[in-house]
Amino acid sequence: MKKVLVTGADGFIGSHLVEELVKQNYDVRAFVCYNSFNSFGWLDTLSSEVLNSTEVVTGDIRDSSCVANALKDCNQVLHLAALIAIPFSYIAPDAYIQTNITGTLNVLNASLANEVEHLVCTSTSETYGSAQFVPISEEHPLNAQSPYAATKIAADQMALAFNKSFGLNVSVLRPFNTYGPRQSARAVIPSIIGQILSGSRKINLGALSPTRDFTFVKDTAKGFIQAMNCSDCIGEIINIGSNFEISIQDTVLLIADVLNAEVEIELDYQRLRPEASEVDRLFAETSKAKELFNWSPMYGGIDGFRGGLEKTAEWFSDPKNLNQYKNSSYNV
Repeated sequence: MKKVLVTGADGFIGSHLVEELVKQNYDVRAFVCYNSFNSFGWLDTLSSEVLNSTEVVTGDIRDSSCVANALKDCNQVLHLAALIAIPFSYIAPDAYIQTNITGTLNVLNASLANEVEHLVCTSTSETYGSAQFVPISEEHPLNAQSPYAATKIAADQMALAFNKSFGLNVSVLRPFNTYGPRQSARAVIPSIIGQILSGSRKINLGALSPTRDFTFVKDTAKGFIQAMNCSDCIGEIINIGSNFEISIQDTVLLIADVLNAEVEIELDYQRLRPEASEVDRLFAETSKAKELFNWSPMYGGIDGFRGGLEKTAEWFSDPKNLNQYKNSSYNV
């Protein structure tokens, strides 16, 4: 059986990916960020069946020896470890360089040394900046409007360079705005749901007019696994999205309807990005994923989005889940 390493396995998407890989009977090694609390992040919330079937390795993606040890004997690698919060990248850009660029370089070097069959690196729709045309195809110009986006562009280009320079079997998967259970409260959908479920009817938000292509986490996880098993993806960038865009304001109204709540939106200035840094529109073209590995979203369009929101709200409605979030404060 092929062994798959998932970096960033303790995070939101990573934990869902580990869960799905185990269900599909892969031999999974999960690389998580070392901490003195002996916490495996969101992996700690998975079933004992999943955890008992997963080899968990702690370390630091910024440390080359940690990464090299974690990658030993792995046939395939799904690289998700990253710093992703855009507001925090304004505060600590150097940390993003170390984690997103140097961390990716460590994974690339270790993958090359171990002759892995396929490495899939995680990108982000933020690399495109505000849409210059829609839907956004993989040929759309890159435009970093935040330090976070700049580091992800650099990491993507380094991955593609390793393919061209050294023949490394690497692909770049570019998900658009993944959401779902276990997502960080720094993201807009958990923030809205958390505020409503905590009893607030005045919802604090930043900009309301930007549109996003929200992709349910199960669709994103499916995309990673299908891309990993697609040799035609090597050397390619592939978008993953929901074939649907919606404004933040309309997202609030839809969530309120799902939760049967009447809400009022209040502008919270600390949640606003600098004007030139705000990405106004994101809407993915996903025909390449369909063509290369027959991927399409199960939760696509407005009906799929509502279905994904219902599953997300159901998870947050469990007090043991909701209580893990500080919904009364702004999470950078």
